[in-house]
Amino acid sequence: MATLVSFHAHPDDECINCGGVMRKAADEGHRVVLVVATRGEVGEIVPGVLEPGEQLWERRVRETHAAAEILGATRVEFLGYVDSGMMGEATNSAENTFWTADVEEAATRLAAILVQESADALTIYDDNGGYGHPDHIQVHRVGLRAAELAATPRVYQATANRDHLKEGFAAARAAGVEGIPTDDFDMGKPAAEITTAVDVTAYLPAKRAAMRAHASQIAEDSFFLALPEEAFAFAFGTEWFIRVGATPGTTETDLLAGL
Repeated sequence: MATLVSFHAHPDDECINCGGVMRKAADEGHRVVLVVATRGEVGEIVPGVLEPGEQLWERRVRETHAAAEILGATRVEFLGYVDSGMMGEATNSAENTFWTADVEEAATRLAAILVQESADALTIYDDNGGYGHPDHIQVHRVGLRAAELAATPRVYQATANRDHLKEGFAAARAAGVEGIPTDDFDMGKPAAEITTAVDVTAYLPAKRAAMRAHASQIAEDSFFLALPEEAFAFAFGTEWFIRVGATPGTTETDLLAGL
């Protein structure tokens, strides 16, 4: 049995980026630990979800535990930082935000968990945080340093396959779907940079259920939950990573192979 630690910026990130590999690892008998940097205090609230007097962070913590159970995580930890909001927002510099956190101090917090768990593998994000969110970029920086401090042997940067996305966007436009982005975007990384592609098709029901558990953020009519089955499988049926230190051309299909 190996231990996989999946590190994320906010509640709900875990099911979108790594829900499949988490559930896969759990089903194969490995230990799965979820670490979240913030409690998602400034997320956009789905109307009518919160109870009177309920704070968003309280709901998001409960949602995280519910999603973690669905995904097979047996431990959930929050590092204690505050959600920084989108890049350029005034909230970026608020007190105790993750974006303004000292990388060494934050990495020490995460490294303590990695050491305690004798983590075999850690998932973080790519150097742009997938799409440029400050807290996601900080996950990359803090995660890399924490892995160094804890001597964690495998580190995987969760990302999106930009070429795969472009293919899907082109097919959608050809089918007459409106509102599809142009190919001029910086989400994810080119396929040539990706070392690891994990087929998580078998775990899509759990992944979708975990998304649904985050009801304060992911509405039933949202992009994530409104997608038809085939489109959902195209978008989320493979989870993409860049393994730190891997040589160019590496083509892995499992984060924990050989452990």
